[in-house]
Amino acid sequence: MTAVPRQAATVLLLRDGAEGLEVYVLRRTRGMPFAGGMTAYPGGGVDPRDGDTEIGWVGPPPAEWAAAFGCDERLARELVCAAVRETFEEAGVLLAGSGDGVVPDVSGQDWEDQRQALLSRELSLAELLAVRDLSVRSDLLRPFAHWITPPVEPRRYDTKFFAAALPLGQEARHVSGEADEACWLRPEAALAEMSAGTRPMLPPTIHTLGQLKPFPDVTAALAGSPPEPLHPISPIFTEEPDGRWAVLPDGTRIRMVVPLPS
Repeated sequence: MTAVPRQAATVLLLRDGAEGLEVYVLRRTRGMPFAGGMTAYPGGGVDPRDGDTEIGWVGPPPAEWAAAFGCDERLARELVCAAVRETFEEAGVLLAGSGDGVVPDVSGQDWEDQRQALLSRELSLAELLAVRDLSVRSDLLRPFAHWITPPVEPRRYDTKFFAAALPLGQEARHVSGEADEACWLRPEAALAEMSAGTRPMLPPTIHTLGQLKPFPDVTAALAGSPPEPLHPISPIFTEEPDGRWAVLPDGTRIRMVVPLPS
């Protein structure tokens, strides 16, 4: 039977580096049931509590996100909140604030205790924000892409990709227990490592890094998001003499790179 895709959110966290636009990536630990050894962005599945209507909200309302991603308002709320929660859980960056401000620092021990409680699901995002008198800053996010795992795969995800700038005063931290490496890379540098076989990635990561390449800085990337009309992309896989390829609906071909041996 074909697996039903799980709703998920992924965030391309961006900053301006010395040589141009950089994106924050994680290398998932080997042996994980999904994408082990692959480089990816912070993200994960939706928690039903992410749809809590009590969550404070600043920026485009769920109805606008629903229109962008072609879903209902509850799912849109869940996806935006999942993007905020997962970015905090996996990168230690919180896209939230009071009024039109953004919380400047979330690196203290009290914040770390709450991040751990989020990870264990002892605490929901709504509860964390309520205790801190904070609101989700949906205006810091932009819709970027929409990928659905092909039906042939046993683990499937319907993933909405968001772009967001690293908030002023915050620093991304290597705090994800699901990754053995975390770093900032220029999109072209990440793709060069992938092509050399030293940084395996799944097709959505390869393709979205390619979409980031033309942007010189964070401002341009956010202004240009989404980089093409949002539509679900579900590749098909082909085995050919020169390797395994993912073929996108528009004919784009992406070579599949297997993880390096341990």
